[in-house]
This record gives sequence, C-alpha cells and structure tokens, in this order.
Amino acid sequence: MEKIGNDYHIPVLYYETLDNLVINPDGVYIDCTLGGGSHSEGILERLSDKGLLLSIDQDSNAIEYSKKRLEKYASKWKVLKGNFENIDTLAYMAGIDKVDGILMDIGVSSKQLDEAERGFSYRYDVKLDMRMNTDQKLSAYDVVNTYSEEELSRIIFEYGEERFARKIAKLICENRKTKPITTTFELVALIRRAYPERASKHPAKKTFQAIRIEVNRELEVLENAMSKAVELLKVGGRLGIITFHSLEDRIVKNKFKDLATACKCPKDIPICMCGGVKKFEVITRKPIIPVEDELKNNNRAHSSKLRILERILD
Repeated sequence: MEKIGNDYHIPVLYYETLDNLVINPDGVYIDCTLGGGSHSEGILERLSDKGLLLSIDQDSNAIEYSKKRLEKYASKWKVLKGNFENIDTLAYMAGIDKVDGILMDIGVSSKQLDEAERGFSYRYDVKLDMRMNTDQKLSAYDVVNTYSEEELSRIIFEYGEERFARKIAKLICENRKTKPITTTFELVALIRRAYPERASKHPAKKTFQAIRIEVNRELEVLENAMSKAVELLKVGGRLGIITFHSLEDRIVKNKFKDLATACKCPKDIPICMCGGVKKFEVITRKPIIPVEDELKNNNRAHSSKLRILERILD
C-alpha cells in the first residue's frame, strides 16, 4: 500500500474520502480539521486552478506545520485558525458563501497524541492538559480536580463508555482531597485500581477519551458544526465526516437520517401535516470503513468510519 501522510499525521480513509467528496474540480471546499494537512493536500491536488480550499484548525502548531507543507498551493488555498463549530463565521471571513464539499475528520491527530507535553496520551508522564486549543482555559487538570463525583462518573460513563466509571470517579475524588491530581500517570494509577488485574486493553484508554471529549466539548462542537455545515452546501454539495468511536458515529448517523427525512411530524400522526420537503440524501447507507491494507499500515484507522451526506434541494 502506498504510504500516505507524514510525521505529523497519517490520514485515514484517504482515497475513499477524496473519491466521495471532491466531485467538482472547479469547486469550493472546506477541510474543518487541517491537522498535518494530508486530506487538505489531497483535495488541493484534485482541484483545478479555479478551485478553492479553506482549511480550519484550532491548533497553532498544526497550522504552522501545514503552511510550510502546502505553501505551493497558496493560489487556491486559505487557512484560518478557529474551531470548526464556527464554520459559518470562518467561511464568511474567507469570503465564501456556498461550497461544493466539507470534510470533518473527527479525532486527535497522531502528532497531538505523540507530543507528550499535550497530555493526550496515557503513555507519557506529564501534566494533565488535553487541550486541542492551548489558548482555552479548561484543561484535563480542571476536569479531574474540580468536577463533582457525579459529574465525573457521568462523563466517564457516557463519553468513555466505561463500565467502571463510578469506581474511577470515586477514587479520583477521594484521592484529590489529600492533594490535586496533576499528572497523567497519577490518574492512570487511580484508574488501574478500579480495574481487574488482567485487563485486555489499557485501563486508562476509555477514561482519557472521556476527559478529552469533555475538555474540548467534542460532541457538542460536532452537533453544532453539522447544523451549520449543511447550510453552506450548494445543491450537489457533500458533507463527509470521519468518526473514530461509537458516540460520534451515532450522532452523525442520526443527524444525517434526520436531515434526509422530509416529514418531521410526530410518529403517531398518520398523515404528514408539516409539509416537509426532502433536501438531503444519505450517500452512505452503511459507513465506509478501512480496507485490510490500511488497517495493517495504520493502527489508528481501526475504528474509523466515513459517512457522506449530499444536498439535493435548496
């Protein structure tokens, strides 16, 4: 399999994404999650000189890295720092009205995970952080040390789908009474105490995922961004979203289904009274998943899923 990506990030579902999203080479596109720039570069390579791509990221390091990498595409590429939750405002700032395609790659980049000081990974002993945007105030330290036991339990259970959520939350709250929990390894040690000795997967994986989602408001951002993104699509324009865990995928699946349903009347009403008109079509009845070669070459691709929605009516 051809090597795709770079030392910053290995993109998942690369060709599947480009083949399903970049339909018009003269069109306008938005990459909501620039990261290391691999998906952005793939889009730019398929665009003619008439095309335009706006790339968005809230991570200054990602933007600086990709600016150097993609400078040769400057004539048809714009990049803005911001959270894609504000895609409508960022598009306006870039002078963009309607677009032919939007990509959201929902996940932490390889570089962010591998940068020990960012505190995303349970593999390094560093200060608790997990902020994708280092300018924001809320960090993993704040979540772990200030949230109530009830709040922590809910977050770890809902966002991490962790069956030992209550026990982990209780241990965190008991131990922070003595002193704050400041590092990743301190947190990992507490999580391990809640787990059976012979756990098949790393016991901290689900809790770290849950805290990261809370710190960065990932699910709320995704829902808000989808609602705004579909309003930017031209007829024939497509929204592609890559997810990495069941919570995200469920949100995308349900949102796409709702958007592609004309009638919004309650189910107990036998005849449609709302007069709804179908404006969107789900292109992927089942999500697109990585082929075997990609799974062998990129371990982080294992849980990825791609769903595509198309606007069929204004």
